[in-house]
Amino acid sequence: MRVYIPATLAMLQQFVGDGELHARNGTAFAVTPTLRESYAEGDDEELAEVALREAALASLRLLAGEGTSDLPPRRAVVSAEVDHATPRPDLDDAVVRLGGPVAMKDVVAVYVDNADAEAAVLAAIEVIDEADLGDEDAELTVGDAQDHDLAWYATQELPFLLELL
Repeated sequence: MRVYIPATLAMLQQFVGDGELHARNGTAFAVTPTLRESYAEGDDEELAEVALREAALASLRLLAGEGTSDLPPRRAVVSAEVDHATPRPDLDDAVVRLGGPVAMKDVVAVYVDNADAEAAVLAAIEVIDEADLGDEDAELTVGDAQDHDLAWYATQELPFLLELL
């Protein structure tokens, strides 16, 4: 199953060093049967985009929990092929629970914000909790960050990307 794991740049640095990615609470996102049922239309590619966007939103929450860092404020998502993912429709349509860490060899790609998204990401980090509670202005601010497309990187590019930050 293709999964999308929310991450931060600090998590990616640790991943490069360890060769294993430990998803926070084992949580990832995927095209699950429940996600398919919730959309009247949409092919696998469109549904994968939904799962990726959900993971990017979760990355904002991870960034908010990290506090200040020397690294730029950028969302990150790791896409991987895993055998050990269990759908969690009780949490949300695209949520899955991973059975363990993900090895570098299982990673398909990494998605990371470009520098032009940093201001929007910083603003979204400040109001993510309020957005979750339904504050319309906060939701718009988070939406501004989500409007930035994540850049795609091949696995072998990850160490170089992190070095250049």
